[in-house]
Amino acid sequence: MTQPRLAIKIDVDTDRGTREGVPALSALLQRKGVPATFLFSLGPDNTGRAIRRIFRPGFFSKVSRTSVVSTYGLRTLMNGVILPGPDIAKKNRDVMRAVAAAGFETGIHCWDHVFWQDKLFSLSDARVAEEFGKAAQAYEDIFGKPAKTAGAAGWQANAASLAAYDTAGLDYASDTRGHAPFFPVAGGRRFRTLQIPTTLPTLDELMGRPEYPTEGLADELLGRLAPGRFDVFTIHAEIEGMSMIDWFGRFLDRAKERGVTFVSSAQEAANLNALPEAVPFAALEQGEVDGRSGTLAVEGARMSGVAA
Repeated sequence: MTQPRLAIKIDVDTDRGTREGVPALSALLQRKGVPATFLFSLGPDNTGRAIRRIFRPGFFSKVSRTSVVSTYGLRTLMNGVILPGPDIAKKNRDVMRAVAAAGFETGIHCWDHVFWQDKLFSLSDARVAEEFGKAAQAYEDIFGKPAKTAGAAGWQANAASLAAYDTAGLDYASDTRGHAPFFPVAGGRRFRTLQIPTTLPTLDELMGRPEYPTEGLADELLGRLAPGRFDVFTIHAEIEGMSMIDWFGRFLDRAKERGVTFVSSAQEAANLNALPEAVPFAALEQGEVDGRSGTLAVEGARMSGVAA
């Protein structure tokens, strides 16, 4: 029986997460021999401006469950409001380069996390391209080559952002929540950049809920894997790389005990892009995910007859 295959995707949202969480995760993953993809925020850390989300359904329940102050730290929560947002890439370029030097795949999360997550759908196509372009340029300045993957902040994506990816020539992106890799369709267009969706719940969507006690979270997540299937688990440098790093180490051990094979999203994308006719395309839609406030990009119905 073919064992479950699991890829680890790491979203890095903040200056503190880059400075503290990323090195800790890199060291842990190297010790465990587990590949992963680190997606970096590359512009200002304006985390404090996320307070504008207080009117979203489910926002208060999420922040109370996940202990936002202890997770992010008071200094981070003042960034962009009381204190100027630090430039993440300029402050942490050595940290980012060390991740690549250790053999991990790196890519783009965003330029300004809060701005992209909260404002994407109010921006013109040109403004979306400009915002992604700033992140792409910062990435190239750090790593000396263009990024080949991206995963949008807050799983916020639309036709304009997909067009920016196609223009950048990415190998794949990971903007969505869904079930299996697909080519996205939005605004009546089929886009060339493969989507590899997050298939498992994130830790912050489960933690703190009485039906998901902390001691059972690893088995809850691993129980959702299936033999022969490829899954993606998104973690956060600010959570699994900091307050929950011991839990994450135990999760990796438990996964290996259960026969899970850890794989690279980049290799999965290369295999699929080599046979694009075998990959379905599906609508990129906006939907809700249990445990997360607001709407995000989700894999919709599979489609046919849409021109590229």
